[in-house]
Amino acid sequence: MMKAIQITEFGGPEVMKLVDCQDPIVGEGQELIDVTAIGINYADTHQTENSYLSPQKLPLIPGIEVVGKTAAGVRVLAPIEGGGYSQKAVAHSAALIPIPDSVTDQQALAMLVQGSTAWHILKTVGHLKAGESVVVHAAAGGVGSVAIQLAKLWGAKVIAVASSEAKRALAQSLGADAVVDSTHENLGDAIKAANGGKRVNIVLEMVGGKTFDQSLEILAPFGRLVTYGMASRTAPSLIQPASLMGGSKTISGFWLSHCFGKKELINDVIAQLFTLIEEGKLKPVIGEVFPLSQATLAHKSMLARETMGKITLNPME
Repeated sequence: MMKAIQITEFGGPEVMKLVDCQDPIVGEGQELIDVTAIGINYADTHQTENSYLSPQKLPLIPGIEVVGKTAAGVRVLAPIEGGGYSQKAVAHSAALIPIPDSVTDQQALAMLVQGSTAWHILKTVGHLKAGESVVVHAAAGGVGSVAIQLAKLWGAKVIAVASSEAKRALAQSLGADAVVDSTHENLGDAIKAANGGKRVNIVLEMVGGKTFDQSLEILAPFGRLVTYGMASRTAPSLIQPASLMGGSKTISGFWLSHCFGKKELINDVIAQLFTLIEEGKLKPVIGEVFPLSQATLAHKSMLARETMGKITLNPME
């Protein structure tokens, strides 16, 4: 038997309950992981609501990433198809990513979804070139805090957007060239002012609603807006193709699910991110560690925008 967080009805954070349940069944080509740390992602809050891009089935143990040990004693970062909020989890052997000794459990968890997303939205989808300006919304979050550092490493000017003084201070400490208050009444003008009055080349956008609308408005010709979430749960305004043509603007979407199962898009990228951590060039921001029994509190903190960096669960508490 193992302890796990399970939901039997869809809803907010309060639907998660700590239960005793049977160990997961290991299929062919899979391995059982003894979990030592569990990553929490914004997507998990969509899982519990059943508002995610893919439909969920009940009963459900949320969670898509863990760190733990295999039967052979190897410490691995494991992407999983579900069942992460538990003391044991099953992962495909080919998906396991060995963790270097000098990288902590929490640092490793910060790379699976957040690190690889930051990498892909800048490089694979955003086609970032040195000298370009990059706007990072939710700059103190898991993706934002990595994206600031990678964009700087790759020669960009970074404008970080965040809601509180503490979050903006964190963004500056990570290397952001300018910071903007996300609650500014005219956010687009504030971002342009931070970029010396000029339009911007790339916007990394996961808020939705007016934030998306104003970000699209301030793109320079050949600028790219990459949308990879909608944290506000509010859709942007409808877009007329002629307005894209008139400004030579690009809107791209990104969902990390399309990278899983592809070694060059996940395993190889994360191996490179681990190397950057080992070399001291990338410093993952590690947030609060909650006991497994307090998963509800962890989700409430995340939804209230109270968290910074990568938040995790300890399966032993």
